[in-house]
Amino acid sequence: MYTLDEMLSRSLLTAGQHAEISAWIARAKTPEAIMEMPDHLWRKLTLASALMNIDADLTQPPLLSAG
Repeated sequence: MYTLDEMLSRSLLTAGQHAEISAWIARAKTPEAIMEMPDHLWRKLTLASALMNIDADLTQPPLLSAG
């Protein structure tokens, strides 16, 4: 939920969209259920994720700890 809150604080989601997406995720019991989110919310979530570059961490090589 932290990411959704950050999307709201950056004005990438409206308060209504944030509430709808949060409620959907809270009710969903599986990842598949989350993927069944209504199209209008899914599109907004996808756009906000892209604008925040959420996937950037997945494209970086892992950090190796010293020692």
